[in-house]
Amino acid sequence: MKPQPSTIVDSALFTGLVLQKYIHQIQVLAGEHTLMCALPPHLAAQVAAGDVVCCEPAPDLPRLVTVLPRRSEYSRPAAASRPGAHASQQVIAANVDWVMPVFAAASPTPKWNLLDRFLAAAEAQGLPARICISKCDLTPGGSPAEEELHEVLALYRSLGYPVSLVSAQTGSGLSELRSHLAHGTALLVGKSGVGKTTLLNALLPGADQSTRAVNAVTGKGRHTTTAARLYPLPGDGAVIDTPGVREFGLWDIPPEDMAACFPEMRPHLGRCRFGLSCQHDEEPGCAVRQAVMQGAVHPRRYQSYLRLKAEAA
Repeated sequence: MKPQPSTIVDSALFTGLVLQKYIHQIQVLAGEHTLMCALPPHLAAQVAAGDVVCCEPAPDLPRLVTVLPRRSEYSRPAAASRPGAHASQQVIAANVDWVMPVFAAASPTPKWNLLDRFLAAAEAQGLPARICISKCDLTPGGSPAEEELHEVLALYRSLGYPVSLVSAQTGSGLSELRSHLAHGTALLVGKSGVGKTTLLNALLPGADQSTRAVNAVTGKGRHTTTAARLYPLPGDGAVIDTPGVREFGLWDIPPEDMAACFPEMRPHLGRCRFGLSCQHDEEPGCAVRQAVMQGAVHPRRYQSYLRLKAEAA
């Protein structure tokens, strides 16, 4: 359910839903009104798009007082401020109901290992995910590129991840996607250039977000969204658009818990010769490795798991 941001806490305080966070301010939806509120420096690291906050009126700008407890959050490690410094948590969005990784069918070429990262982060938070493939008009029917795409997507569907195939240019798949977005708050994540903002403009006329083409020389996307922003949708739905990423690290998932973030591995956990202490790497009698050899776990997904586990160590 979309948070109801119109509660009056007392005569001096009100609650609101954070639409976007800036350096010194936040944009808040309070009832039918959208307003800017001052962001005190000591609270800057505690607030993100999607948060429900408590603010107080002031002569110039209302002021953020506190952030209310979250029901969920989707995070990544923040960039270290100096070489050798430990990364801190960067909350991308708060109070998310489900995650929608967006990948282009082409231009840029999809990197499925990045998708595994997005999905593992969602699994760690207990958030359902739906995969969205944009720019489907760029892969002609019956082409090798389309056949390869559908082969990969068949794998993710078999793991329980639903897939939406859409094209903002032709309108294909948009009506169905709107129906999925009608309830709850969805978080859009993906690389630069995959068409998240174009997709949002097609789904929500009036959003009027700027877009930029993929670099024709490098094939890499260009950033257009500079900060996470929440867009209420007709009905009870909302979408949080996020800046494009080229890398995505996982936050606060111990190496021993990484396998549980891969749903196809869960049935095999605890069945190894060394039980729950098995690292699922080179140990004899590993049920997960046996599942890879038998085809129950895809080798590429297994390699994604090993890479993420090594990063978490």
